[in-house]
Amino acid sequence: MSIAVVILNWNGAQFLRDFLPIVIRHSAGVAEVIVADNASTDGSQDLLKKEFPDTRLISLDKNYGFAEGYNRALAQVDADYYILLNSDIEVSHGWIEPVVVMMEKDPLIAAAQPKLLSWHERSKFEYAGAAGGFIDRLGYPFCRGRVFLNLEEDHGQYDDEKEVFWATGACLFVKAKMWKECGGLDADFFAHMEEIDFCWRLKNLGYKVMYTPSSTVYHIGGGTLPKSSSRKTYLNFRNNFSLLFKNLPSGLLWKVILTRLLLDWVAGMRFLLTSGFSEFWAVVRAHLYFYRNIGKLRTKRRSLRQGKVSGVYGKNLVWQHYVRKKVRFSELDENDFS
Repeated sequence: MSIAVVILNWNGAQFLRDFLPIVIRHSAGVAEVIVADNASTDGSQDLLKKEFPDTRLISLDKNYGFAEGYNRALAQVDADYYILLNSDIEVSHGWIEPVVVMMEKDPLIAAAQPKLLSWHERSKFEYAGAAGGFIDRLGYPFCRGRVFLNLEEDHGQYDDEKEVFWATGACLFVKAKMWKECGGLDADFFAHMEEIDFCWRLKNLGYKVMYTPSSTVYHIGGGTLPKSSSRKTYLNFRNNFSLLFKNLPSGLLWKVILTRLLLDWVAGMRFLLTSGFSEFWAVVRAHLYFYRNIGKLRTKRRSLRQGKVSGVYGKNLVWQHYVRKKVRFSELDENDFS
């Protein structure tokens, strides 16, 4: 069995200098470590050639973003397991084996993630994936350990292996066979929510997505785009529409889409009043993208399988969080999950 850790880098020279030696040390004898560079302009490739000459470098000719960058990089990697790893992650000793052992036990497990904690506050879960991701009935993503912006302390409350709806792209373990069967990531996403779309497509094919606490990594977060960014707002709103349109069962499609269009306008007005015009305009641009590309999205939808899958929260998380003040995953009724 062969395993490849593939770090997609774009202008992350300092992260490579800080974290790549740790990845190499804790992957030795278990996995090959590869860096795929999205045409960085900060000297990343020179750094790799000089300081890490034994690490394989895949040089891409331009910045393809997270989704297509990984598609192109992994097309050049021959392994049974791919581990997609952000450059701003500190891994720990023995971080690979427990996840792969879990995945090997069940042929239906296609993807998985370890526990994701904050590098800055190591006792807290990290926003990008925490203890595994879920989605509510209107398409709002959240995690065990993170509901919207509320991050929980890790007290072992999620120390159980569990099937989830999506696994974080910050540290995503995936069987190469299923990656290829599913067609990799959707290049049109560029970045943000592409892993949710990917995991949803896997689940629609009958596969499982898992979380295990037996492995822990520490994520800085916001390495490419800051956490507050109109560009990130645009990508999140735009890509959320895309993944919903592609993957929702037919009976729910337009009910959810029309509801989200309304709720997004509410969010946009809130941005206008609290964050300024750029955040509001990001939501408008996301909607315009959806209208202009609905034909393309319809074509994608027709090529995919849709159906009822596990891991969907049957209530509206916005209402539960902002009105009913539920700030922790454990406060949500487990009977409300499919």
